[in-house]
Amino acid sequence: MSNTTLKVVIGNKLLSDGKVGIYLRISKNRKKKEFHLGKRCFKDNFQNGAVTKKEKDYKVLNHLINLKLNEAYDIITSFELKGINFSLEDFEKAFRRIEPVSIDVYQFLDEYENELKVSKRLGTARTIKDLHRTLKKFHIDVLQFEKITPGFLEKFEVFMRARGNTDGGIAVRMRELRSIVNTAIRREILEEQYYPFKKYKISKLKSSGNKRALSEDEYIKFKGANLTERPDLIEAYDYFMFSFYARGMNFIDMMKLKWTDINEDRFYYRRSKTKKDFSIKITPQLKIIIDKYRYREDDSIYVFPILLKDGLTDEQIAYRKQKVITRCNEKLKSIGELVGIKQTITTYVARHTYATIMKNRGAKTEIISESMGHSSINVTMSYLKDFDNQTLDVGNEIISDL
Repeated sequence: MSNTTLKVVIGNKLLSDGKVGIYLRISKNRKKKEFHLGKRCFKDNFQNGAVTKKEKDYKVLNHLINLKLNEAYDIITSFELKGINFSLEDFEKAFRRIEPVSIDVYQFLDEYENELKVSKRLGTARTIKDLHRTLKKFHIDVLQFEKITPGFLEKFEVFMRARGNTDGGIAVRMRELRSIVNTAIRREILEEQYYPFKKYKISKLKSSGNKRALSEDEYIKFKGANLTERPDLIEAYDYFMFSFYARGMNFIDMMKLKWTDINEDRFYYRRSKTKKDFSIKITPQLKIIIDKYRYREDDSIYVFPILLKDGLTDEQIAYRKQKVITRCNEKLKSIGELVGIKQTITTYVARHTYATIMKNRGAKTEIISESMGHSSINVTMSYLKDFDNQTLDVGNEIISDL
C-alpha cells in the first residue's frame, strides 16, 4: 500500500460509561483521518490495535476490528489495482458505502472533532465539542442524520430557548449544525433529499442589538480614549488597534507574530486557520505600536507579550489564547464604558470594524466580502485571498487617516 497505513486506535475522551471509542485510522502523505467503529472499551483493555481478554465480549470486538480492517484493505487494494491515486476523502466515501447507516450524528461529531485536532484547528474542534454536548442534552439516544428534520430543528430551537438562549445564541448553534449536515452531504453520508435547512430558516432568528462592528464615529471615540489614569487598559487597546490596522488580523496570529517576521516596511505571517500567507505593509499607525513593544526587557522572540516562551504545544497555545482574550475583552469593555460606547467591545469587533469602515468608505466589494457574518469567530478575512499586495495596500490606505 506504498505510503498508506491503517491502524486501529482508541480515543482520548472518556465516555459516560468510563470507556473510550475505538477508531480506524488511515494515514497517507502525512494526512490522517479516523472513523469511529461504533464500539468502545476500557482504555486499559486495549493494546497493540486489539481488545485484551480483560474486556467483556473481547472476541466480538476483535472480530469487528478485523472485519473493518479487511474492508479497509480491500478498498485500498481496489484503488491501487485501478491505478487510482486516491485521497482520504475518496477512501471515506468508499468505506461509508459499505455500511452507510453505521454512523450516527454523535459518532460523526467525534470523528470530525478528532480530524480538526489532528489538523490543529483546535478552536473549531471546541466548537464541535460544544455542539455535541448541546445536542446530546436535547436528544440523548442514537441520532441518525435522516432524523434531523425541520420538525426536529423546531423542537431543538424550543429546547435551547427554554434554557435561556437568545436568538443570537440559537442561531450560532443552528449554523454549526447546518455546517455539519453540509459536510455529511459532501462526504456522501447523507443524501441531499434529507437536507432540513431548506424549510427551516436560520434567518428568522434575529440577534437584535448584537452588532459586531463599531461605527466610524464610535471607532474615533475608541481611538481617542485617554488612558493616562488607566495604564492597565493600554495593552488591550494596543491589540485592538493593531488588529484594526493590520487588515483585521486574527488574535491567534498576533500572538504568534515574531520579530523575525518583520522586514523593514512589511511583516509576514501565515494565518493559523487557512494556512494562507499574508504580507502586510507597515503603516505609520502599525509602526508606532510595533516600536512600542520592540524594547521590552523580556527579550522575547514574539512581538507581543502574550506567549511567554517558545515551544508551547498547540493545546497550550489555545489555552493561553482563551485566557488572554477573556482578560483583554474585559479591558476593552472598560475602555468602551470610559468613552461612552454602549456596545460591548471585544477583540473580534476590531476585524468587523475594519471591514465595515472600509466598505462604508467605498472599498470594492471584491476586497471587502459580504460573506463576513456573525456565525463564529472563525469567519474572517476570506475576502483577502486572491488580491496582490499592491491592491491590498491601496485598499488599506482608505483607513490611513483614522
